[in-house]
Amino acid sequence: MSPSLSEEAGRLLAERPRHTLELAEKVLRLSGNPSAASAAVFALLGSDPRFHVDDEGTWSLGADADPPGPPLRSLDFAVVDVETTGGAYARGHRVTEVAVVPVSQGQILEPFTTLVHPGRRIPPRIEALTGISNEMVRGAPPFDHVADGLREALDGRIFVAHNVSFDWGFIREELLAARGDAPESRRLCTVKMGRRLVPGLKSYALDALTRHFEIPIHARHRAHGDALATARLLLLLLERAELEGVGDLEALEAHLGPRRRRRRSSR
Repeated sequence: MSPSLSEEAGRLLAERPRHTLELAEKVLRLSGNPSAASAAVFALLGSDPRFHVDDEGTWSLGADADPPGPPLRSLDFAVVDVETTGGAYARGHRVTEVAVVPVSQGQILEPFTTLVHPGRRIPPRIEALTGISNEMVRGAPPFDHVADGLREALDGRIFVAHNVSFDWGFIREELLAARGDAPESRRLCTVKMGRRLVPGLKSYALDALTRHFEIPIHARHRAHGDALATARLLLLLLERAELEGVGDLEALEAHLGPRRRRRRSSR
């Protein structure tokens, strides 16, 4: 797989500092219009804190910065959705269904998915929302019986969810209770990615973003249906990020953070 543009820039800058116009020519194959070339380099590198530019338009890697890592499309992700009994874990609510859809090398793989007996009744309003009834989970395994398989599905992958703090919070607490440990996964939120990469939408709920990208959702509010739609959404958002010059995970994390202003030079 060919390196990303930011990875290629990082490799050049690891050798020595380079002027904006040299980077434009070597990385972006742009020459002949200094203003356009400068704008393109700043669009590629300007939001990434690992890259620094001085007043003369010379770029360098930060003293403690590693060169950019593997391209986003080459990474391994675990796209997760959980359904629950409807309240906070701290108030005794628990998972009723979990799905993990692996994404590797830009491909969606076979999922891990299971109903879970929550150890308490599912409220009628939650049953109406998800379609998961008390009868359906009566014979389902409790979480501690699926914890090892779930942990295996997550290990070595970047944890992704739509509103990741919710899904990660439940998964982490359930794994800690069942196994005494939880993976120290890096995490991405497709809500946050959508807001940054698809500006101007009225809503960034899963329904709104999948409608925008024309992604079908089969079995909405079921873990596998939502996780599969989120995996497809992730791939499209990663494409958007790469088009904006975001080449690796650290660059994406920086891109999703507060915007930074950089002075633009065409010299």
